[in-house]
Amino acid sequence: MTANLNQDRYAAGRSDRLPIADNPLRTREDMRQALLQLCEPLLPRYSAGGARLKLGVTGTSYAPDVAEMEGFSRVMWGLVPYWAGGGEPGPIWDIYVRGIANGTDPGHEEYWGEARDYDQRLVEMAVFGFALALVPERIWEPLGERERKNLINWLNGINEHPVYDCNWLFFHVLVNMGLRKIGLPYASEQLEANLRRIDDFYLGDGWYADGVGGHSDYYVPFALHYYGLLYAKLMAAEDPERAARYRERAELFARDFLRWFSADGSALPYGRSLAYRFSQSAFWSALAYAGTDAISPGVLKGLVLRNLRWWFQQPIFDSAGLLTIGYAYPNLIMAEQYNSPGSPYWALKTFLPLALAEDSAFWRAEEEPLPEWNDAPSIQRPAHLVLCREAASDHVAAFNAGHLATNEHAHTSAKYEKFVYSTAFGFSVPKAEWGLGQGAFDSMLALSEAGDNLYRVRRRNEETSIEENVLFARWKPWRDVEARTWIVAGLPWHLRIHCVRTERELDAAEGGFALGLTADTAAHARQAGQAGQAGQAGQAGQAGSEKSGAGDGGSSALTGNEMDRGSSALTGNSTGRAVQMSGEQAGGGVVRTSGRDGGDLPLRSGECYALASGQLGVSGIRGLLGFARAEAIRPHANTNVLHPRTVIPTLQARLPAGEHWLVSAVYGRPTSGTSVDGKAAAAAGMEGRSGEAVGGLSDGHVAAHSLEITAEEIRFATSSGRMIVLPRGEGKRE
Repeated sequence: MTANLNQDRYAAGRSDRLPIADNPLRTREDMRQALLQLCEPLLPRYSAGGARLKLGVTGTSYAPDVAEMEGFSRVMWGLVPYWAGGGEPGPIWDIYVRGIANGTDPGHEEYWGEARDYDQRLVEMAVFGFALALVPERIWEPLGERERKNLINWLNGINEHPVYDCNWLFFHVLVNMGLRKIGLPYASEQLEANLRRIDDFYLGDGWYADGVGGHSDYYVPFALHYYGLLYAKLMAAEDPERAARYRERAELFARDFLRWFSADGSALPYGRSLAYRFSQSAFWSALAYAGTDAISPGVLKGLVLRNLRWWFQQPIFDSAGLLTIGYAYPNLIMAEQYNSPGSPYWALKTFLPLALAEDSAFWRAEEEPLPEWNDAPSIQRPAHLVLCREAASDHVAAFNAGHLATNEHAHTSAKYEKFVYSTAFGFSVPKAEWGLGQGAFDSMLALSEAGDNLYRVRRRNEETSIEENVLFARWKPWRDVEARTWIVAGLPWHLRIHCVRTERELDAAEGGFALGLTADTAAHARQAGQAGQAGQAGQAGQAGSEKSGAGDGGSSALTGNEMDRGSSALTGNSTGRAVQMSGEQAGGGVVRTSGRDGGDLPLRSGECYALASGQLGVSGIRGLLGFARAEAIRPHANTNVLHPRTVIPTLQARLPAGEHWLVSAVYGRPTSGTSVDGKAAAAAGMEGRSGEAVGGLSDGHVAAHSLEITAEEIRFATSSGRMIVLPRGEGKRE
């Protein structure tokens, strides 16, 4: 769940409100109107010859003329189903007929150019194959003989050049499927070879990897399954066995993918290509289009339309109504090198239900809510994830074991190796390399050579495993530094345990969830032997900084005089059970619950906490072993995918050469509801929840996980109650 506050902030700076924000998105006609509302601002931006669509001037890894061709093609993912479902051709159809004729004409100044090996043009050809198969009367039959020949010659470029060994193989499949459907010669042997190779990516239980050894991210639903379901629908007669297999795999996958969505329509931000935004729900559209019955039409309809409604309340458009590069707001920092101004229009894949008739099961059905989810974590082993949902706050979190391989995509560590990803708190990417403020290390353990202030995080792992709700990873940020990490998944609390073996002196920083800053956001930090320090984190530049100044995104000790009303979420300042240590923690005292009510939580050696709370919720982290101090870090602006400005409660420690155990409890709970008064929300998020948080600290992460820390071992329980024992000094499981 994410509070829909961005649109209000965005609209406050504009004198108008985009019509799509007021589209109820309940009916087929509403969805048609939404597509037209997205396309209308594009009309004056097509080139004179109609073959290019220029939407901005930011660069990408391919040339500007190819980027403009990409803009042209990506809009077709919405137009093709619109036309297939009987939508009026309108002026945009004239542009596309003219644009296809000119773009494929080698003699025209707007010619799209010859394809090359691994070319972006090969990506954009896929939708033409889809169009030939579904609406030849719109893009094939209106062409003259010479124009048809030019189009086929251009498309055949995909049969003459290799594509990357991943979801790109489906681009070749779709083009040749289209050629076959209109009775033209096609590359049958290569088509079959690519389909067989795609089977090598299948991991079981409905999951693919995006290439052998690749990640399992949104490319599974909005690419591999999406194209597979198009093939299953359009080639059911010609290739019935494979079509049935694609349907079966998609139905298996749907059971897990349901868990990536919140009841309000938001979905989990995870992985690369998040600039494609509402393509998150394209899989559900394809499942409906293919006619599978694994999920009821009403549930599918709700998944698609709620996701679209959620997105159209976010500030993802510029003042002209054009989609921007970014996620929940315009943001180039988190973008990929292949994101051009036209790239976000791949999100129009979600409009596939427009190809379905008004009397189809999908459009006849009443919209149904997200299916109930019991308290058990959803273990999604092929994706290396364990998902949890807290129904009361509509919060979904994906805990991540990590991956054995990595790649060269932008911010791979942030997008694939965080310990947890959240529908409410999102995740952050680094803006630069210097310090905690520029690094924005939420949900990570960041390590730096002592005093160097250049931090490394997990990028790939030596080994990983998942046992119920416990995720394990062994990773090496340097050749002579090894970290073993156990994550005990749960909401609103989860545990993190690290055993770090190092031959060099290190600085360590453990980041909690990144909380979006609003005017009333307050933060509080305290370590053993020190009175609580607090301040209003939402006011730019108010908090001091020991390193670089909060005004420029540094770390902040937040030394203002106003005590945060929500500090009791971690400190025990409201009635509830508190956690105490029996004996000095550094010497291995046992964590036990105490019946003492009220008062500050006793902090022993090695114990500290940091907390931030406000209109958007509460984020906190408590050091139980090995940490020396806590701070509320103010990272640089625009590093988080959901919120332009954030605060990250963070624990820190200096680690001399040797072996060190670090244990923390991490709290995250968003404010439920989408439009509440700021002060009331802050009170609900802080004061109203503080008692729950204290109870969670004792009865939640201690009692539920049976956590015990002694000089000899660390013990905790899995979700089924099975005990895991970590002998201190060995750094391995028993």
